[in-house]
Amino acid sequence: MKLAVVGGGSTYTPELIDGFARLRETLPIEELVLVDPAEDRLRLVGGLARRIFARQGHPGTVTTTSDLDAGVAGADAVLLQLRVGGQAARAQDEAWPLECGCVGQETTGAGGLAKALRTVPVVLDIAERVRRAAPDAWIIDFTNPVGIVTRALLQAGHRAVGLCNVAIGFQRRFAGLLGVTPEQVHLDHVGLNHLTWERGVRIGGPEGEDVLPKLLAEHADGIAGDLHLPRAVLDRLGVVPSYYLRYYYAHDEVVREMRTKPSRAAEVAAIEAELLEMYGDETLDEKPELLSRRGGAYYSEAAVALASSLLRDTGDVQVVNTLNNGTLPFLPDDAVIEVPATVDANGTHPLPVPPLDPLFGGLVANVTAYEDLALTAAVHGGRDRVFKALLSHPLVGQYEYAEALTDRLIAHNREHLAWA
Repeated sequence: MKLAVVGGGSTYTPELIDGFARLRETLPIEELVLVDPAEDRLRLVGGLARRIFARQGHPGTVTTTSDLDAGVAGADAVLLQLRVGGQAARAQDEAWPLECGCVGQETTGAGGLAKALRTVPVVLDIAERVRRAAPDAWIIDFTNPVGIVTRALLQAGHRAVGLCNVAIGFQRRFAGLLGVTPEQVHLDHVGLNHLTWERGVRIGGPEGEDVLPKLLAEHADGIAGDLHLPRAVLDRLGVVPSYYLRYYYAHDEVVREMRTKPSRAAEVAAIEAELLEMYGDETLDEKPELLSRRGGAYYSEAAVALASSLLRDTGDVQVVNTLNNGTLPFLPDDAVIEVPATVDANGTHPLPVPPLDPLFGGLVANVTAYEDLALTAAVHGGRDRVFKALLSHPLVGQYEYAEALTDRLIAHNREHLAWA
């Protein structure tokens, strides 16, 4: 079995490598290829990856290359974890929206649109090259904004599934609170990427006992603290929203915080610099503790489980980003939703989803419409398309804001926009 990781020079890659090494019985990789144009980073990350495999006794080989076509040739699965423009572009995404009084964030709102515009054309080019070099490969997308990127891949006819770590993070958190194994916890997880709610927490499977009321009664303070939301919000909603819902439920509060605190981009850049220095230590043969502050907790477990289900035809139930195809009847069939699905060699098959309360469904419909406009702007370009996408977003929604944000987005991303 051959896997390729495009964006393999990321400082986060050792987390993925650690998962591959620990879970080798679940996903028996014979060849792992890390692909990245940044050869200096690739050398450091690749060296640590080999040492992690050696320490844990993994028999597979780890190779590195800057040649995308060679790296993905003959692969069974290709994982995408790109950041077009690097942390510098992320820092801009977090800054210029604040000038207009809007949330500055890399996947949500105006900053998320900028990332989509930079990323979608690059990912589609990579996917076409994967199709030529490895026509039967599955593409597993962890590149944000996952919903829009996955929709682009699927609309272009690629064998693709989107992956996010929000659901597995909640699964692990709830399992710890309940004193059960994570495998016993099944989430009634529904929505779009970075716009989801946990409407039920069932023990033993999709038909098991729903213990969410018990969780909220006994642990709502701690859960609300993790989400940086008042407990009263959870009590009134009766569900657990993802962290990203804070940008919607407390937008103005978040903007005030962002204007007074160091940006997440600056924090991550500092962590990355320290991590790269650590990766250069040839005695290091395990992922460093500092990596936990980089973000993406449990991604390796989620990636291994998804790849195993696709390549080994296991039929497991996992939370994925996949085509709606009637699952949420108020959305277009080609919308990409984030729900539990059975995963096998033929792809993903969403489980039935009970009707959404209008409080949640209305926001899902609104953001789905934005994502459609965002994808159109990313594929075809043009200032007017960017403006319409911003105007449609519930975190923008005003003509003057959309105009000002459009100008700033183009100005800060011109080098990444072929049409600008």
